[in-house]
Amino acid sequence: MSEVVCLELSVLLWIAHVLCQVLTARAEFGDAYLMGPRDNELQSKGVMYGRARRAMYNYVENLVPFVGLDVVLIATQHTGGLGATIWILARIVYLPIYLLGISYARTALWGVGIVGLLMMLGRLAGV
Repeated sequence: MSEVVCLELSVLLWIAHVLCQVLTARAEFGDAYLMGPRDNELQSKGVMYGRARRAMYNYVENLVPFVGLDVVLIATQHTGGLGATIWILARIVYLPIYLLGISYARTALWGVGIVGLLMMLGRLAGV
């Protein structure tokens, strides 16, 4: 996959994270809460909303360095490595694994994503 395709997929995956968070919040708290100002954060009774929310935070934390590296790789024409593909595939699989609560697999996928980022960084450094 090209770096541009991985960047496009990263935006679609962000939308998937947002939708997971919204749908689990809707199931947990209802439409009135979602449509209101949410001044008071409600305590979740189930696990799915919390997992979706934590998965979203984790994704955003990892999306920032990915986008930075990916854009610089594209701009400097250091494309063609596998780092971006490894990162996006790991992150795509990460979301359902996190929602299902599969702990060790989730952590392993996070690690695979970090390896993808390091590969991208290495490509920029000429390694």
